[in-house]
Amino acid sequence: MSRGKPVQEGVRVRLKPGVTWDQLVSMTPDEIKSKDLFPAGFFPLPHPNHPEGGMLFPHFEIERIKQQDNRDLTRFDLDFDLPDHFLPDFPAGIYLTTRPDLGDVSKGKLVSLDNYYELFNGTLNPKQLEGLRLLVTPFPQQQFNATGDRRSARASLGVACFDCHANGHSNGATHLVGDIRPQEFRHRIQTPSLRGVNIQRLFGSQRALKSVEDFTEFEQRAAYFDGDPVLATKKGVNILERGSQVHDMAEFEELLDFPPAPKLGWDGKLDPGKATEAELRGQAIFFGKGQCSSCHEPPYYTDGSMHNLQVERFYKPRLINGEMASADGPIKTFPLRGIKDAPPYLHDGRLLTLDDTVEFFNIVLGTKLNGQEKQDLVAFMRQL
Repeated sequence: MSRGKPVQEGVRVRLKPGVTWDQLVSMTPDEIKSKDLFPAGFFPLPHPNHPEGGMLFPHFEIERIKQQDNRDLTRFDLDFDLPDHFLPDFPAGIYLTTRPDLGDVSKGKLVSLDNYYELFNGTLNPKQLEGLRLLVTPFPQQQFNATGDRRSARASLGVACFDCHANGHSNGATHLVGDIRPQEFRHRIQTPSLRGVNIQRLFGSQRALKSVEDFTEFEQRAAYFDGDPVLATKKGVNILERGSQVHDMAEFEELLDFPPAPKLGWDGKLDPGKATEAELRGQAIFFGKGQCSSCHEPPYYTDGSMHNLQVERFYKPRLINGEMASADGPIKTFPLRGIKDAPPYLHDGRLLTLDDTVEFFNIVLGTKLNGQEKQDLVAFMRQL
């Protein structure tokens, strides 16, 4: 990844005995469904404790925040489930649209209340600096608060936006969407990166929010408290002032850029003089047989829309560790710029590697890519 963490390779999803990927992609959705052959790793991924849900952080984030801010993000009732090597670089690099000449401005540090001023004073204007301060300030949240109804051993100041969106990116922290009921039909949601929000206009689990300002305000009012305004009042909801605080936070968020991609030209496509043959073949597949560009358009590799993949065509609904695996519904087209730095993939993190992701879409879209084509496609996406 950008700061040196190895990118995980290969397909980690297991097939049922006696079945190959080539056999699977040659079958119709009805055949796969009737024979119950859809790979288990492609089903919706449940929360580590789906009946309970709530914000949950990887241990490396917990330990670093203990060191820097003397806060404890440990939950006494459950632990994070995905291994560290499948998660993004930590702490992630920070790239600014206003100062691309500076490269990674994080200096290898996790930005928090302990160091945000030292790191950014002089690089940001006063409004942007205040927005960043609010993004690293902890406020009461459903599982982390000062009441007896919490999931931390001790009373807590709460959670900061950048506890999940570490350094404006993602650390893999997870939650459940707040706007679906009953509980077993709620979807796990993987923390998306804030890189490139300046070119996006769909936010929230149902993408009903049309600006990053709306999303910033919504998080404090609803997502932090499971969509329950009564509990929010009890636990100490922090209502942000739209005209100043929300706009200050959004102004900083809009500065977060994708990591450098030295092999891409101004149009978002590979420079033939810098790319390998495999990467160029992968690009041709991306814009051709693979059908990827029908949703992921350059230069940022998103169409700013939503699409319903109807993955439920391939399996019968079933309860998996407390979650009813059924229809996902429309899914936002996330930008693919910097995609190698943002594992795991899909909205709930069910796909651990880019190789898994290619196999998933090869089946769901029925593109029938062969082994070499799939390898080339992954090689191309690693350069985005």
